[in-house]
Amino acid sequence: MIPQIKKILYATDLSKNSAYAFYYAIDLAQRRNAKIIILHVVEALRPMIRFHSTKQEELQYYEAEKSADLQLIRKRLEDICQKVDQQTGTSCVQFVSDILVRVGHPVEEILKAGDEEGCDLFILGTHGKGFLKQTFLGSVSRMVLDRARKPVLIIPLPSEVTPIDWDEVS
Repeated sequence: MIPQIKKILYATDLSKNSAYAFYYAIDLAQRRNAKIIILHVVEALRPMIRFHSTKQEELQYYEAEKSADLQLIRKRLEDICQKVDQQTGTSCVQFVSDILVRVGHPVEEILKAGDEEGCDLFILGTHGKGFLKQTFLGSVSRMVLDRARKPVLIIPLPSEVTPIDWDEVS
């Protein structure tokens, strides 16, 4: 039996790598008639900062950050989809079923969102920062790959120059 891919969780940190990976998500969604759920995770405040603020200030910070990120993602999604639409002749916005912005540890939130949303595939970009950084610091993509119970597609940024960049589309 061929596995069905009906929901794709595309996790983005709004970097060039994740923008490049979005093109793969769109291509797969078009080919499989699947829906894409976009996830961006806002990392929790460091304990030192949390110690010097009230719970109310912390909640206000998270809400402001989530709102700003959601607006930014929607704007960049529209801009990227315009580029994709010109190349493919179809609207890529129709494949995006939801945009989630969550607060927490990226790996945990990606895995949790994939389970909660019933996703069949994870798509993430990778920074490819080299052996030593990955060995000592770890990588969100690598940790998701190690812990996920569903297929994970990790897209490295190609060595050649690409015109795809979240920063350039806004």
